[in-house]
Amino acid sequence: MNASKLAAIAFLCAFGGTLAGMALRRAMPAGHFDADSRDTIKVGIGLVATMTALVLGLVTASAKNTFDGATANVQQVAVDVLVLDRTLARYGPQARELRAALKNAVAARVEAIWPSGAARSAAANPAQSIVGATAESVAQAIHALAPADDAQRSLQARAADQAETLLKARWLVLDATEATIPAPFIATLLAWLAAIFASFGLFAPRNATVIAALFICALSVASALFLVLEMETPFGGLLQVSDQPLRYALTRLGR
Repeated sequence: MNASKLAAIAFLCAFGGTLAGMALRRAMPAGHFDADSRDTIKVGIGLVATMTALVLGLVTASAKNTFDGATANVQQVAVDVLVLDRTLARYGPQARELRAALKNAVAARVEAIWPSGAARSAAANPAQSIVGATAESVAQAIHALAPADDAQRSLQARAADQAETLLKARWLVLDATEATIPAPFIATLLAWLAAIFASFGLFAPRNATVIAALFICALSVASALFLVLEMETPFGGLLQVSDQPLRYALTRLGR
């Protein structure tokens, strides 16, 4: 779901509805604009506006939950990586190379999702970039360790469980990459926006000030919808999940 395209469509529906309403007024008989007709139309549009606000609220809540969930998952992955690193550190010098490999792999994945250069688009699948093949190779290396005593066997088992937790996290991240706002919600919202703005154009005086005001209103509604849809894609676009938890974890790995 492309947020920019849908925001542009929302603007066209809203402002296009305004212009359509103004054009429709010219073609309609004057008797259709008496006080009773105006009151009836205003009551009907008020109902549509209320339903539009309800749908927009549901869409916003869905997108916000997606964004917050992705943020929490990234923070949890950062914690799990740090805990795994400390467990391996307690295991002893035999895990030093494994800790270094873990740090290098996390650094590469972070850079793939949140490039530090000019290119800011996610180059890899976030679900695999954060906890994909890296976590699997770490888990295999942990199982391949040869503990020398009971303490190391206990730490090996604990590290293996922590690595499995990272493997489970891939599905939580993958869920954040899927669209959560149903397409019928968006289609309904766009249709209602067009109807509401058409009613504005139907009764508004035709002058530059009114047209400019309705233009700004349509642009504002489209911008709000753009921000909501951006939150639905937390690993791409303008609004992205912060990389600070994982970058902080990188500064602590291997110490």
